[in-house]
Amino acid sequence: MLIASDWKDYEVLYAGSGEKYERWGDITLRRPDPQAVWPVIESGRIISMNDLKEPDALYNRSRDGGGSWTRLSKLPNTWDITYDSLGRKLRFGIELTSFKHTGLFPEQAVNWDFCGKLIEDAKQKGREKISILNLFAYTGGATIASASHGADEVVHVDASKGIIAKAKDNVRLSGLESSYIRFIADDCRKFVEREIRRGRHYDGIIMDPPSYGRGPSGELWKLEDSFYDLAKLTSELLSDEPLFFIASSYATAITAASSGQIMELALREHGGKVFADEIGLPVSRMGIALPCGQVARWTAG
Repeated sequence: MLIASDWKDYEVLYAGSGEKYERWGDITLRRPDPQAVWPVIESGRIISMNDLKEPDALYNRSRDGGGSWTRLSKLPNTWDITYDSLGRKLRFGIELTSFKHTGLFPEQAVNWDFCGKLIEDAKQKGREKISILNLFAYTGGATIASASHGADEVVHVDASKGIIAKAKDNVRLSGLESSYIRFIADDCRKFVEREIRRGRHYDGIIMDPPSYGRGPSGELWKLEDSFYDLAKLTSELLSDEPLFFIASSYATAITAASSGQIMELALREHGGKVFADEIGLPVSRMGIALPCGQVARWTAG
């Protein structure tokens, strides 16, 4: 498992019984996590999450599948945390959303460092221009990492205008306003198809598609039915000297091994090699790691 263990402003303190107890800066949160299928154990004994110090906010899931936050102390509407990505300080705005999320997936730091190092290494070897495409880009963690490590162009694509606004805020917080970042509010597949027709190419591609959703015509789709086709199509945008193609997944039906096989088949004509594994976060008070999805990484070398 690839574990995002270099955080200072974020920490999973406990995980178990279908929940996790986290620290985001100075603020503690407790929210559901379906991967935490073991009991909460402290000092060798099983305890309840209710035995722990009361968090600053608690997410309560309702019976109809939704939920809401209960604020147990006075909290700001938003606050900032930072991450040191191989010496580059990235800053993100955090908030409590109605979908139990906070606007950031900290486990993705393993991918920020990975693509950042490849970008820096290529620049040191004399690459004059590096273009990165970030699909399903959410609030811009990979966008900010790519720009901070020296990418000359980053194209950030997400279907939600509201999420793109938050990504722009994170770019500003990270001091990257002068970086050349193009924000595109569009369906990612339709954007890829247009870029292929335009003859565009990118040296690095990052995508983190949702497990399920609706296509541009409102049709329902599941990632396990579309992952190969999407990866194969998007691979047509790789440049003649590509650096990487990173595809993350949170779909429970797709294992790390199967995502690696999908990328192996989809990018076979490009040569290179594929590595796939689970990604996760350390649970500091329990000495274990919490699985948080998987990633397949293709590199040209």
